[in-house]
Amino acid sequence: MMTSRSSDPLELPNTECDVVTVPARQGLEAVDILRRGAGDAVGPVLHDDGCDTLGFLVPPGTAAGWDVPGSTCTDTDGCGLSVVPTASAEGREWLLPPGEVEPATDPAVLREALDEAQRLIEAADGCA
Repeated sequence: MMTSRSSDPLELPNTECDVVTVPARQGLEAVDILRRGAGDAVGPVLHDDGCDTLGFLVPPGTAAGWDVPGSTCTDTDGCGLSVVPTASAEGREWLLPPGEVEPATDPAVLREALDEAQRLIEAADGCA
């Protein structure tokens, strides 16, 4: 993901966030769980062109304490990130664009959704 302090079209001034990256299958399950929950609990979500991963925008500082197995949280160092709905970084598109959802996903809520998603995936795979 592009994270520069320049006038990059994928950067919005004063937008700070970290990015939690998860495998696409778990991420899509988590998005579904979050969207079914009470209120608008999910913020912008990016997916890569190969549909291998999803990236959830979370509040800055989340990376310092993120410890969910199977995922990573990248600290953008306050450099901002693409939050322009019509723009996408090369190889990435918005699954849930900014402006249509909350500004960022609450890390605690995301953690719960990812845990539930993993349990659902394991249950589904166990039935095969």
